Amino acid sequence: MGYTALYRKFRPQNFEDVKGQEHIVTTLKNQIKADRIGHAYLFCGTRGTGKTTIAKILAKAVNCEHPVDGSPCNECATCRAINEGTSMNVIEIDAASNNGVDNIREIREEVAYRPTQGNYKVYIIDEVHMLSTGAFNALLKTLEEPPSYVMFILATTEAHKIPITILSRCQRYDFRRITADTISARLMELMDKEGNDVEEKAIRYIAKAADGSMRDALSLLDQCIAFYLGETLTYEKVLENLGAVDTEVFSGLLRKILAQDTAGAIKILEDIIIQGREMGQFVTDFIWYLRNLLLIATSDNAEEAVDASAETLARMKEESQMADAETLMRYIRIFSELSNQIKYASQKRVLVEIALIKLCQPVMETNLDSLYDRVRVLEEKLQSGAFVQGNPGAPGNFNPGNIPADFGAGMQAEGFSQTAQPEKKPEKAAPEDLQYVRKNWNSIIRETRGLLQQMLLESTPKYDGNTGEPVLYVEFRNFLAQTCIDNPENLEMLKNAVRKKIGKDVEIKMILKDSESGKSQGGLSEISVDDLLEQNVHMEITVENMEEDE
Repeated sequence: MGYTALYRKFRPQNFEDVKGQEHIVTTLKNQIKADRIGHAYLFCGTRGTGKTTIAKILAKAVNCEHPVDGSPCNECATCRAINEGTSMNVIEIDAASNNGVDNIREIREEVAYRPTQGNYKVYIIDEVHMLSTGAFNALLKTLEEPPSYVMFILATTEAHKIPITILSRCQRYDFRRITADTISARLMELMDKEGNDVEEKAIRYIAKAADGSMRDALSLLDQCIAFYLGETLTYEKVLENLGAVDTEVFSGLLRKILAQDTAGAIKILEDIIIQGREMGQFVTDFIWYLRNLLLIATSDNAEEAVDASAETLARMKEESQMADAETLMRYIRIFSELSNQIKYASQKRVLVEIALIKLCQPVMETNLDSLYDRVRVLEEKLQSGAFVQGNPGAPGNFNPGNIPADFGAGMQAEGFSQTAQPEKKPEKAAPEDLQYVRKNWNSIIRETRGLLQQMLLESTPKYDGNTGEPVLYVEFRNFLAQTCIDNPENLEMLKNAVRKKIGKDVEIKMILKDSESGKSQGGLSEISVDDLLEQNVHMEITVENMEEDE
């Protein structure tokens, strides 16, 4: 006899063997024991959760000659016939290939005949959502008034596609995804029966990769055992066979990304590709790794939030403190978008490399979550005293230790006095100076830094036409700018930037545009400064041709 796949060989034959669906098993057993059996059942749930298996067990249980606590005995003639697929009382129909009106009409004609053996004639219709509209209408009348000896069990992965008229005539049971713990325990039990030597860590990974599907888990396990036949199935062998990546690789990749080491991140990706790992699986697993880090960062009890070994959990706790929640959510967003694109891409490696570059260089994006990441990078550089990386002499990297001991003597030799000379106070700006400020607004913004600089890029310099005073109004459009407005240091930074450009003091008022009405403060306008001055001073203004600084 040929080899039988594990998921077929170990398919449960009674309710006690079904794992992870106790809420459904208990209800069905109680119905059978109390003789309260319904005429139509709808089993909904994702693939591999046991819909068809429980349907077959239920079909045996209602026809079993000697049921045991609501479960079939699997020994009587009826149970054996159903197990062997020779029973005339249990009819399995695949609605994906038998979805027409004629197929359902045949069922309507057959239900007129009583079962030749047993109590019920059971129709199991798999993937019932694939039936056509006409087929559903043909089924409706039979479901509404079926003979007492007929039972329908409908199974589907997409319950939303079934007409409400059908749903209202069925007892609906929603199958849950099976937990990784339940799948692991079942796989270990089956491996003991088979006499195969497997590592528990390898079984845990397969259970996780199955994503709640017992059938998927058994198929993956079957694949790994076949590749390493006669050998101990280890965690590393499972990763190699499934084209997956170890969490230590994700840890190293994340640290490269947080350090903005683009070349290092691309090198890790190249190593993964050389090892033959599948790019789609890599992207999915990295999203889950980031998701676990986010749970650890936002949860009070990390041990319950994430299923990982003590060593891995300690490393992930450390990494969760290296990046804030907004940064992790940005990483998840970029890789989730990549997950949708990579399915149909011919150049998968290029797409993954672009995504990694985006993570390493948040300046490439202009949306809100990348702004948080850019602020994080700036704060780290400020704290480390290396605001301008690789240039110790750049502004912002002042280090008193770099001043020579004879600096003061050298200054005196050149004729400079060590006594600080009072700095000449800059004169007040006149109305015509606002023309120059506005013309060179972009170069003034470049003299600022941090969050203020980001917010100024979305601001508008304005003038109050009602007063005619030389007051510069900076109107922000982004609600995040309120933080900049509330911080007096930002106002001083902007004043210094303007003073550096025009050599005069300008009174500045920072305001936030009304986000609900979208209106500016009364009297403010973007009319050219020339026109405003002409209106208020009543004289023609001649402005010299001043080219903007580059």
